[in-house]
Amino acid sequence: FFPLQSQLSQALNGLSDRAKEAKEFLVQLRNMVQQIQENSVEFEACLVAQCDALIDALNRRKAQLLSRVNKEHEHKLKVVRDQISHCTVKLRQTTGLMEYCLEVIKENDPSGFLQISDALIRRVHLTEDQWGKGTLTPRMTTDFDLNLDNAPLLQSIHQLDFVQMKVSSPVPAPPILQLEECCTHNNSATLSWKQPPLSTVQVEGYILELDDGNGGQFREVYVGKETMCTVDGLHFNSTYSARVKAFNKTGVSPYSKTLVLQTSEDTQSEEQTLPFPVPLERSQLRRMSPFSSTLNLQPSFPGRSYFELRSSAHQLSLHSSLQSLNSAVAWFSFDPASAHADIIFSNDNLTVTCNSYDDRVVLGKTGFSKGLHYWELSIDRYDNHPDPAFGVARIDVLKDAMLGKDDKAWAMYVDNNRSWFMHNNSHTNRTEGGITKGATVGVLLDLTRRTLTFSINEDQQGPVAFENLEGLFFPAVSLNRNVQVRALTMLSGAPQRHTLRLSLL
Repeated sequence: FFPLQSQLSQALNGLSDRAKEAKEFLVQLRNMVQQIQENSVEFEACLVAQCDALIDALNRRKAQLLSRVNKEHEHKLKVVRDQISHCTVKLRQTTGLMEYCLEVIKENDPSGFLQISDALIRRVHLTEDQWGKGTLTPRMTTDFDLNLDNAPLLQSIHQLDFVQMKVSSPVPAPPILQLEECCTHNNSATLSWKQPPLSTVQVEGYILELDDGNGGQFREVYVGKETMCTVDGLHFNSTYSARVKAFNKTGVSPYSKTLVLQTSEDTQSEEQTLPFPVPLERSQLRRMSPFSSTLNLQPSFPGRSYFELRSSAHQLSLHSSLQSLNSAVAWFSFDPASAHADIIFSNDNLTVTCNSYDDRVVLGKTGFSKGLHYWELSIDRYDNHPDPAFGVARIDVLKDAMLGKDDKAWAMYVDNNRSWFMHNNSHTNRTEGGITKGATVGVLLDLTRRTLTFSINEDQQGPVAFENLEGLFFPAVSLNRNVQVRALTMLSGAPQRHTLRLSLL
């Protein structure tokens, strides 16, 4: 009896190992689904950009060829008009001579006729000789001796296809978290990792992820080449899980082992450094709204990432109204790395315009996942009544269409007379009142109420634009070459930037 129990127990252990491996494999497959979706969006954007570049090149070449046709047109007209002018003068002279000779022939005085007849005959012959061979032949043909050889280009277009990329190297191995170099300090955590010692696969960068301190979903807090990152602004007395993965051109590695870390008890506690790992048992969490501050994806220096919330210098409740935020400005600059190639940046990336007549999208560098956020945008140039759009978007929003055309953006587009709200190409709430040069557009993102509201010149524009918002949002603008927009980053009359710490209710 007992030997059979031992055998069954051993068999169950083996089966348990297989089940554990199957669960890990399912996690890997689900991650692959997400990665495939992200890669598809990126690949489609790259394909559109490449095709747009070909179309732009073709349009430029078309303009050059049309210029040559116009030059040929003007040359032909000039030659023909010169010949018309020359022939007209000679015909007028010939006609006058003919009329004079006819009058002389009618003269009844023989002696007078004999005196001038020889001279007139020589003049008639000379004039006739001037109408020699070729004088009455056109100097220019009406045909355009230009033939566009488009066959090679058409053949190239028909042959345009994808080239299957050969895998140059495998994906990287999972990184190893270096426990001896990881530590916490108050509400900050420093994590360090490395590649396995025997790994020879090239790594282009790493992605560090933390959960929300309450067992929720993981989210990216750092992407870059560094192997150490400090995360500030975590909750006190909270337990976080961290993991890291590597990537190269081939793909993304599996995750490292998950590391559990504990922040200090509260802001008044004595400063201390806690070694890793901490016990897996999670302590009772006092803060139930993790990641209440802004996720700033732009590191202050390589390998360092912050959770920050910037706005006015006063403490505000999350239920503050739009009017109470009239002077508050959330700090961010526009992000050249994620913007469409046609976007033009200036003024330390605070001012943007575009070199295309089509709408192009640019995002702010700062992303928001919790809290109350308000920012303003000044219309520094507004020509020919275009309709720029303002709002928020996911990081993978379409960059070559008006903001709100896809399901990754929530926006208000506005002209000089009225505005509309738009999400997933659905237009709603037409509202009278537009923008001009010098106007200010305000965006109020309340992620506690999960709403988005707009204002123009500090007056609310329409009703609450969108509700039930959840996730990570970036300030976003779409515009063309007729518009120039500037992000307002200071309070009115303030000489420096201010910081707002919003209290969660």
